[in-house]
Amino acid sequence: MTAAFELAEWASALRPDDADLALARRALLDTVAVAVAAAGDPLLDIARPLGPGGRLAVAAHLLDYDDLHLPSTSHISAVCVPAAVAAGGGARAYLAAAGVMARLGARLGWSHYDAGWHATCTAGAPAAAVAGAVAAGLDADGIARALALAVPAAGGNHRAFGTHAKSLQVGFAVDAGLRAARLAAAGATADPMALDAWIALVGGADAGLPAADAAVPDGLAVKLHPCCYALQRPIAAVRAAIAGRAAIAPDAVESIVVTAPEVSLRPLIHDRPNTGLQAKFSLQYAVAATVLDGAPGLGSFTDAAVARPEAQALLRRAEVRRTPAAGDLLAGNVGVELGLAGGEVLAAEIDLPPGAPGRPPTDAQLAEKIDACAGDRAGAVAALTWESAPQEVPRIALAEDRR
Repeated sequence: MTAAFELAEWASALRPDDADLALARRALLDTVAVAVAAAGDPLLDIARPLGPGGRLAVAAHLLDYDDLHLPSTSHISAVCVPAAVAAGGGARAYLAAAGVMARLGARLGWSHYDAGWHATCTAGAPAAAVAGAVAAGLDADGIARALALAVPAAGGNHRAFGTHAKSLQVGFAVDAGLRAARLAAAGATADPMALDAWIALVGGADAGLPAADAAVPDGLAVKLHPCCYALQRPIAAVRAAIAGRAAIAPDAVESIVVTAPEVSLRPLIHDRPNTGLQAKFSLQYAVAATVLDGAPGLGSFTDAAVARPEAQALLRRAEVRRTPAAGDLLAGNVGVELGLAGGEVLAAEIDLPPGAPGRPPTDAQLAEKIDACAGDRAGAVAALTWESAPQEVPRIALAEDRR
C-alpha cells in the first residue's frame, strides 16, 4: 500500500473520540489567539496575495507562539487550523489533517529536520490537502489524490528562521494544500506513488503508520513563551533558578552558563540577534530576557526589546555548553547556572517545560495566554467552537477584518 493510500484511508476512517475533540478545541483557541496577537504586524499586509487560509497561517506562525508536535518537528496547528477553517471544515477535518501531518512528519523524522528541511511546510502542504479533502467530503481515493497533488509544494528550509520567510512559507504550504484538495474534488488525477517517491527523495524512513489510538500521536506541546520551542526549557530553567528572589540587577549577573543537549539546540541559529524575529531563535537572548523580564512575553521579542543595552550586555555573558544526546527537542535535560557578583551561583535543571505533552498547560495558563494575546478579543476567542470557526475566525483574526 502506498503512503498516500495508507494515510488517506486512516483519515477517511477517523472518528474522533472525546480526547481528540478536546485537543482540537484547545488547538483552535490557542492558534486563533496567537494569530490575533500578530494581527497588527506589517507582514500581514505583505501577505495579502495569499488566500485566507494562507494569511491566517502566516498570522498563526508569525510570533512563533503556536503549538508543536515533537516527533514530527512540526507546528501542526498553524497549518491545520487555518486549513480546516478556510475549507469550512470542523474538528474532524482539523484532526484528520493534524493526524496525517503528525504521522507523515514522524516518518520523515529528525534526519529530515537535521538536513535543513522545515517540516511544518514539508509535512504541512499534504496535511492542508487532507483538511480540504475531508471538508469537501472526498473518499479515501480523493484524499490520496489530494495528497499527491500537494507534493510539488512540500518544501521549506531552516534558513528562513528569523525572517519573514519562515511564517510566509507556512502560508504557502496551506494555500498549496487547499488548492490540491480543490483540484482533487474537481476530478484532477494524480499518482499516489508521488508521495512515496517524495518521501524517498527527502530522506524519510521506509515505515508504515505508527500504532496509536489518538488522532495526534504523542499530543501537542503548547508554548507559554512566544519563541522557538527549543527555548522553552532554558527559559523555564532560568525562571526556576531565580524563583523566590528579589529582582536581580542585570550588572549583578557576571555569567550565564547553559548546558543542553546538542540536538535540542539545532534551531537556535542566532547567537547575536539584532531583531525580534532573530531573538526568537537565540539561546543567549532568551536567557538574558528571562533575567530582565521574569517571564518573557510578547513585549520581550520586539526589535526595541532586543536592542536594550542591558539585554545586549547580558547575552554576551551567556555561554552554551553542548552535550551529546539522541532524540528530539526534549532530549536529556537543560541546566543553567547564573554566576552573581560576590560568588553566589543560582542553578536549576529542567526536563519538561510547562506546556509539554507530559506537563500540559492548565486551564488557567491557557486562559492567561489567550488574554495576553487577544486583549479585548479574548472573550470572542474563548467562545469559539469548531462549528462557528469558519464564520468567526476570519472576522476575529485576519488583519483586514479588524479595521
